[in-house]
Amino acid sequence: MNSLVIPVYRNAESLPRLLGVLAGLHRDLGEDLEVVFVVDGSPDASAAILRERLPAQPYASRLVLLARNFGAFAAIRAGLEQAGGDRFAVMAADLQEPPELMQEFFRILASGEADVVVGTRRSRSDPWLSRMFSSAFWGLYRRFVIRDIPPGGVDVFACSGAFRNQLLALNESRSSLVGQLFWLGFRRSVVEYDRQSRQEGRSAWGFRRKLDYLLDSLYAFSDLPVRLLLGVGLASLLAGLAIAVVAVVARLSGYIDVPGYTPILVSVLLFGGFNALGLGIVGTYAWRAYENSKGRPLAVVMSASRFPGNPRGSP
Repeated sequence: MNSLVIPVYRNAESLPRLLGVLAGLHRDLGEDLEVVFVVDGSPDASAAILRERLPAQPYASRLVLLARNFGAFAAIRAGLEQAGGDRFAVMAADLQEPPELMQEFFRILASGEADVVVGTRRSRSDPWLSRMFSSAFWGLYRRFVIRDIPPGGVDVFACSGAFRNQLLALNESRSSLVGQLFWLGFRRSVVEYDRQSRQEGRSAWGFRRKLDYLLDSLYAFSDLPVRLLLGVGLASLLAGLAIAVVAVVARLSGYIDVPGYTPILVSVLLFGGFNALGLGIVGTYAWRAYENSKGRPLAVVMSASRFPGNPRGSP
């Protein structure tokens, strides 16, 4: 069975149209669809609308209500835990991803071509400011977090049951779901699509949330800040040594005649460089301890087979 997880937050205006689209998707999939709605502490009437209308829908459905707003990625994980299918896909409730994309996701998974399928935007109909911020966000994500992520980023994905189980086993509170998709590996397929314009409501995925998510992704999957600090400390120490040598030579040559200037300058430069270098070294050990505290497996087994052997077989 195909399970579709949809996080819901401030989507009361788009839900009537969404339910109609899902009914059509259910028919196109040969009436093989389960939809899991996860209301992420939405303050509008989303939960009431779903509770009223879901019993009349032609597809099987589940309604999960979270105690408060935990964020889209926590809602997706909760939906994956509740879903009962063999193949799983995730889409937004604002219908900016075409339903045909979900059909392609499930087709690829059913064919066995891949274990995880990610959707990347080929184009988008959003306002230019939103496009600019999105391009900057995913550009920074590719540059500093995961280099092989598609240029258009990843907003939706689908996966097999084995991949879902491994994903849910990564129980990290402050992390990046997209980063986890790529960290796990497995056989991956990428599908391009044209992002549709939003017809109802406004997106809750603002600049502050994007910045928080980028920082979470950076700290969870890269030691770049620590390496930058270590590099700055080493460069500061070397520059301090060079300037100290110049200051001492200038003092001995009479170019600096201010009492106490040279020892103060040398002390500040050298101890400042040692301090930055020491922070970088301590940060390196702290990062290694942080990596161990995540509890991620050292390796992820995609599949395992046993062959008992055939005594009559050829050597």
